[in-house]
Amino acid sequence: MELIRAYKTELKLNNVQITNCTDHINAARFAWNWGLACRIEAYKEHGETLNAISLHRELNTLKKTDFAWMYSVSKCAPQEALRDLDKAYTNFFEHRARYPRFKKRKGNPGKKSFRLTGAIRVFEDYIQLPRLGKLRLKENGYIPLDAHILSATVSEKAGRWFVSIQVKEEVNIPINTGEVAGVDLGIKTMAYISDGTVFENPKALTRYERKLKRAQRKVSRRIKGSNNRIKAIKELQIIHKQINNIRTDAIHKATSYLAKTKSVIVLEDLNVSGMMKNHHLAKAIADVGLHEFRRQMEYKCQLYGSEPVFADRFFPSSKMCSQCGHIKTDLTLSQRMFICNECGFTLDRDYNASLNLRQVAASSTDTLKTPVGVDGSGLFNIRASETILDESGNKHYLGTGVLNG
Repeated sequence: MELIRAYKTELKLNNVQITNCTDHINAARFAWNWGLACRIEAYKEHGETLNAISLHRELNTLKKTDFAWMYSVSKCAPQEALRDLDKAYTNFFEHRARYPRFKKRKGNPGKKSFRLTGAIRVFEDYIQLPRLGKLRLKENGYIPLDAHILSATVSEKAGRWFVSIQVKEEVNIPINTGEVAGVDLGIKTMAYISDGTVFENPKALTRYERKLKRAQRKVSRRIKGSNNRIKAIKELQIIHKQINNIRTDAIHKATSYLAKTKSVIVLEDLNVSGMMKNHHLAKAIADVGLHEFRRQMEYKCQLYGSEPVFADRFFPSSKMCSQCGHIKTDLTLSQRMFICNECGFTLDRDYNASLNLRQVAASSTDTLKTPVGVDGSGLFNIRASETILDESGNKHYLGTGVLNG
């Protein structure tokens, strides 16, 4: 199976190479800002919408007169920046992102990067990029040498330089014979799996919060535009990078375990953006990285032959008894043990939710429904993804157990 993958590793750059990479970042940032200003002006004056192709033609014309310094960098850096601007506008009009903004030159805490295409070659311990030459790699043998390379993105974060290679390669997808697993994501524990495995939440932000506040206070006390403020921002970036590394490492370990050992993984279709509006839990939810967990789960399942299944957003996995299917409507967040009011079943709240999610996969296949009274028992089977109306007209979300007819 042919897939498009990305391999990211750290670079070992000398001072000259750092200067050259910084020039490419500045060229990409300039092209973005220039293109955004041109698009805004063209729309205001003529109602015209410019695209990356027309902007790049105009930029090539201006290079000979106004922007001659851009000849010192690869033409791909500004060209790809204008293509990114096109994508930003598309995401805005499709309500996936906010309106594109201008990028700052100094004191920008965000990711600084540029993308190159064309003649890119990978060797055992270095990579060769257009106009940049050979750049040493810190990790040897990680990037495949014989894959078809589409692009290379060089980025800088907290003083460290990275390269991400996008390749198209043939991948042999293995046959996954693992069991079905339900995964309950939460704050107390990052992931509780139906086989009893628990992946703890590292709570990286909580561990570094005191250090983070002191670094942020130091930045706010420095004069804007000063070198001391830039140094303070770099110290702050290092702390943010440490937090992100801890969180990402924990998510990678959990998602890799699931994708390699489980054939079907059932997750909740969580509305993370809506959950973040709860100001009492927003910080804790952001610290877990729920969206990143789902993103990694989707592409790793494709690599290891497993199948991700997402339960309905309103499926009451935490409030439903995994034994009898009774729904406990008065369950609060502070109650960490699930005690069923009907059958008295008692289990850890997250473990019970993971068992309910596992039943969703079992009921996602075709299930026979027996009408009420056909077999004389007054019972019928019902799928977990269905609802039913009671005598008062109230809708109930039902599990995979049987319901009295």
